[in-house]
Amino acid sequence: MVGYITGAYGINGWVRIKPYSGDAGALLYTKAWWLGRRNFPELRNVEIIQAKNYSGNIVTRLMGVTGRDAAEAMKGTVVHIPRSHFPALSDNEYYWVDLIGLAVENLQGENLGVVADLMDNGAHQILRIAVLVVADQGRAAPELLIPFVDQFVKMVDQAAKKITVDWGLDY
Repeated sequence: MVGYITGAYGINGWVRIKPYSGDAGALLYTKAWWLGRRNFPELRNVEIIQAKNYSGNIVTRLMGVTGRDAAEAMKGTVVHIPRSHFPALSDNEYYWVDLIGLAVENLQGENLGVVADLMDNGAHQILRIAVLVVADQGRAAPELLIPFVDQFVKMVDQAAKKITVDWGLDY
């Protein structure tokens, strides 16, 4: 998943896509996407007629989508593209999709949970950690939010499926 359709753009069938990454290059230069709903495994291939950046989002004309009503009906649709179409990354850069599901532990070796998602607050990305159990209370916690910056994220080891952070259990 590289983004999702947030609604219509204009009256001619364009859709607005919210990318999951700050670098939406793959969305702009791919000629076809796979579209599907969040809880349905079936994807359908859709050709891209035109795509462009617009205020941090991507706006796109999709083959077969004509008019505002058809575009609005696509709201919530998830966008997938083949991994081979992703732009190359520099060292110490990661695609969000590669971080989701990694275990997170702190410098003391304590398990904080698993990366459930990431979000962008404008200044930097934030890891959304699904906490399994609050140790001293014995109940599930909603999440931990850890800024994805060098001060807190000390190591990302994709091979070991682990992120090490400078973050305490009591934060």
